[in-house]
Amino acid sequence: MILDRSTPPSYSIPEDFSLQSPAEKILQNGAAHFHFDTPGIQAVKIDLIGKGTRVFLPLNEALVPSFTLQMLIEGTASKSSSEIAHLLDFHASEIQPYLTFGQEGITLISTKKHLFQVLELLLEVITQPSFPEEPLEKRIAQRRLMIEMERKKTASQASQLFRKTLFGGAHPYGNMIHEEMLESINSERLQKHSQHLLWQGLEIFTAGDFSSEERETLESFLERLPNRKPQEGILLPDAKSEESIYESRQDAVQSSIRVGKFSIPKNHPDFIPLSVFNTILGGYFGSRLIKNIREDKGHTYGIYSSLVQMGNLNYWAVGADVEKQYLELVKAEIKHEIQKLSTELVEEDELETVRNYLLGQMLSQFSNSFDLIDRFRSVHHSGLDLNYYSQKLQFLKEFKAEDILQIGQKYFKDQPLIEVSVG
Repeated sequence: MILDRSTPPSYSIPEDFSLQSPAEKILQNGAAHFHFDTPGIQAVKIDLIGKGTRVFLPLNEALVPSFTLQMLIEGTASKSSSEIAHLLDFHASEIQPYLTFGQEGITLISTKKHLFQVLELLLEVITQPSFPEEPLEKRIAQRRLMIEMERKKTASQASQLFRKTLFGGAHPYGNMIHEEMLESINSERLQKHSQHLLWQGLEIFTAGDFSSEERETLESFLERLPNRKPQEGILLPDAKSEESIYESRQDAVQSSIRVGKFSIPKNHPDFIPLSVFNTILGGYFGSRLIKNIREDKGHTYGIYSSLVQMGNLNYWAVGADVEKQYLELVKAEIKHEIQKLSTELVEEDELETVRNYLLGQMLSQFSNSFDLIDRFRSVHHSGLDLNYYSQKLQFLKEFKAEDILQIGQKYFKDQPLIEVSVG
């Protein structure tokens, strides 16, 4: 049979797609366990996720949670970092920190064959970390160098300044990272954080092919993990947006731009249509901002827009690196494209291009067994369940130009934006 490469493969949009909801159970230690069964797959993934602790700390201790998580595998009461690494390699496993503004914990990836040997190591890493001095000093030195290097990059500085400008410098989400924060990092401080603040409101997400007896054995182990009661009474300061910022750098060859505003959470009824609006504007490589500022004018290699969740707050932003001489022109073109999309209906051919792109992107997010646990965790932490994806699929199949225009008029038309430029 000769393959006719002149004819593209047939493309069909699924009527619907069914997602397996996890089995849910509250363990004896009070942790919520969500398990996805993956028949025939011998790989296992376990996410141990607690509430984020950064909001409980003084601003100058913002790096304590990340250092604590990174240092867990650097040594325990009975094992050195090299011994831990050898055991993980021997059992084809890895342990990685998980850290966002809202959640923090660790992820274990292993095989069913070796899982129960590795679980004992995992428990030791969590309950008996030693935070040895030498590896900690190396990590502090590395982080100091990284902070210095990132500050020199206009893009990194613009992103930090944008969050500072949006949330305010006194807010944990607007707090800028600097070298002085490393002064609060020491073994005693990390040990204290590990023993008193980590693992609050523990939730456990697992994926693997287990019999009912094997799952009971797994849950018996998980019940040995610490699960601390979430702290209450922490009242974050109000987010107080500041004036837009331009940081001049005479030696910079380019300027980094951030333009944006506060946005809505994933559980808001307008979030799915807003995500489509964002895609059309700057959320993929065929977006209007790419066509205008990259392809037509050649003022940037890449420009994007995105919806971002930080803890319990959300924002929307456009980011780009441009030649300094075109800084004001590019900012004007960004605003022009925003207002155009907020006042004019999208043409049908552009609408269908975006529809097909988003449908393909969405379905590709469920390509393997571990994707499902990640997608579930994403909506679960927004107070949703897997029905969110069925609702999203239905909207992507049916949305019209009027839906996008309505979002533009509601959230963007003639509304002020925060601007930050560095370079």
